[in-house]
Amino acid sequence: MRLKDKIAVITGGAQGLGEAMAVQFAQEGARVIAVDMQELKYEEAGVEGAILNVTDAADCKAFFDGVIEKYGKIDILVNNAGITRDAMTRKMTDEQWDLVMDVNLKGVFNLTRHIGPHMENEGGGSIINISSVVGEYGNIGQANYAATKAGLIGLSKTWAKEFARKGVPVRVNAIAPGYIMTDILKTVPEDLLKQFAALTMLKRLGEPEEVAKAALFLASDESSYITGHVLSVNGGMRL
Repeated sequence: MRLKDKIAVITGGAQGLGEAMAVQFAQEGARVIAVDMQELKYEEAGVEGAILNVTDAADCKAFFDGVIEKYGKIDILVNNAGITRDAMTRKMTDEQWDLVMDVNLKGVFNLTRHIGPHMENEGGGSIINISSVVGEYGNIGQANYAATKAGLIGLSKTWAKEFARKGVPVRVNAIAPGYIMTDILKTVPEDLLKQFAALTMLKRLGEPEEVAKAALFLASDESSYITGHVLSVNGGMRL
């Protein structure tokens, strides 16, 4: 029960990595509010769903106020919500660029701008931003997505400094997953999946639960002296 009595907010929590993290956190004793644009596709004791568009600043403030009114605190924030709108740069539309920026960067800012200072006032907390191997190394046809995921690394390092500047242990870290077998990846042809697996040192793709365990570590007191760090969970994809 490493997260006993903790209140955790996880965005993009309806499925995929968000679901795996929500379930893992709840099983470790946290009360989890799984935020998404859709209803949860699963049931787990200790997890409640909340419909929220993270790009809407006013709605994010109202959501924050509601959680504080109900639970009195937020101990953990996982900024996991993200989208892709892939295209080569020469073909990328303004809409594709702007939408990815709004969800993947502005959406993270909209919640953290309230929750980070709240953690400062409450004496500590853990913020985890879900970046990507693409944010570390780039990828053809994903200029918008790569820019946002690299941006999350910059935000993590900045917030690690800002929210702890008064000596309060608010820790901010990023996780950069590689190819993980979420529902989206399951639609990829088998031959491509084998190619992706061959790029890793471990010669396999990752499972959502493996990212969730990394997030659990960063959310718990086991990582009490770790902040401003990027934890790559990619099977040695870029060694």
